Amino acid sequence: FHAEWLVGFLPSHCARVFAATKPNMTENGLGHRERVLNVDTMNPNVKRIEYAVRGPVVQRAVQIEKELKEGVKKSFTEVIKANIGDAHAMGQKPITFFRQVIALCVYPDLLEDKFPEDAKNRARRILQACGGGSLGAYSASSGIEVIRQDVAKYIEKRDSGIPSNPDDIYLSTGASDAIVTMLKLLTAGEGKTRTGVMIPIPQYPLYSAALAELAAVQISYYLDEDKCWSLDVGELRRAVKAAREHCNPRALCIINPGNPTGQVQNRQCIEDVIRFAAEEHLFLMADEVYQDNVVVELASFHSTSKCYMGECGFRGGYMEVINMDPEVKLHLTKLVSVRLCPSIPGQALLDLVVNPPQPDEPSYATFIKERTANLHILSEKAKMTEQVLNTVPGIHCNPVQGAMYTFPRLTLPEKAINAEQEQAPDMFYCMKLLEEMGICLVPGSGFGQRDGTYHFRMTILPATEKLKIVLEKIREFHKRFTEEFS
Repeated sequence: FHAEWLVGFLPSHCARVFAATKPNMTENGLGHRERVLNVDTMNPNVKRIEYAVRGPVVQRAVQIEKELKEGVKKSFTEVIKANIGDAHAMGQKPITFFRQVIALCVYPDLLEDKFPEDAKNRARRILQACGGGSLGAYSASSGIEVIRQDVAKYIEKRDSGIPSNPDDIYLSTGASDAIVTMLKLLTAGEGKTRTGVMIPIPQYPLYSAALAELAAVQISYYLDEDKCWSLDVGELRRAVKAAREHCNPRALCIINPGNPTGQVQNRQCIEDVIRFAAEEHLFLMADEVYQDNVVVELASFHSTSKCYMGECGFRGGYMEVINMDPEVKLHLTKLVSVRLCPSIPGQALLDLVVNPPQPDEPSYATFIKERTANLHILSEKAKMTEQVLNTVPGIHCNPVQGAMYTFPRLTLPEKAINAEQEQAPDMFYCMKLLEEMGICLVPGSGFGQRDGTYHFRMTILPATEKLKIVLEKIREFHKRFTEEFS
């Protein structure tokens, strides 16, 4: 079809032309009518959604960046965003092998050029599994079969030979997509039978946002900040017992390594959690867990967005389901079919993460060098962040054991706590930090925290020299803020 001919029949085109040429004309001469979709008629669950990671502080940071470009004078020349775990945006270099294979997949003509032979072979294998030999084709809804096979082999190797079935693997558009899919599958009932989902506090706001959208019940259990954000089974028992008074607890989410807290739960803790889930008949949702002799229904999630890869934009991820009822699994497959398929470049990137260069391949040495360097830099920045923040009176920072975030506790003067009735105290703190120093963090209230405590989340991803600036500005600001409101 000719695009010029077709455009005249597009509803959006017709509506825009109608509005532009007949601005005073109203339907049936009835005058202006109330919009079909307004804040009173929209889905009320959507209004309940909050997502602090891209919330008011971040929105204001974007405005300030525009102001700086327009020449508005500030006490700083740039906004440093330490609010989100976007590694490449912060300057982390991509893994060469990953980018070589993706380039070869996008431009197959390059297969004849001077790329390493293992990169060419990997690209050929991926393309052969794609419809028409192209990344532009749809895949099966659960993902490309050879990639699901590679994920299963990766899990089996990780878990010391415990078998993983490719039919239990669902590739996804990042881990977030798979998590929301599972929550949709779990949510049912009304009133006291409505599904309740246990999530840690502090938590990554994806969980609370998804539960709000689904009108499921959030069951909060608190991590122990005084014990480096450890998870206590006694607290899980308290939370599930209280929840059974008003909902039907059906799932337990654990985030390990922690986001926003950066802790890593030990193996004994994870095993205790698995046993608890089995005893309480809860579906377990986790980033990584070890399966021993306990039969538990489980979905685990992984993503290409974090760690040494940091490939957020490719939106690659997977979910493995274990011990799921076969009939329910059919409905899960139906549910993921609605979205057609996850991103094909994301699937290709995931395949490289779970099946990287091997010791006998030409790209191996460079891959190991880059991977080790990225992890080493993250480790050094984690130590520096903890050490510097703990020298600031009124800030306490637990060790950053994993992930790429820290969640320091703030001691705020009473005057600051009561300064803004419309804002949480740590929101007030983070907004002033942004306005005065150009540092963008996320207030702890956006992740959940015990009453009377205040925090912020920051990523350790900025380049080392820039991270030093961030930490020094936080030190300077906190001292001034404390003096101002004392």
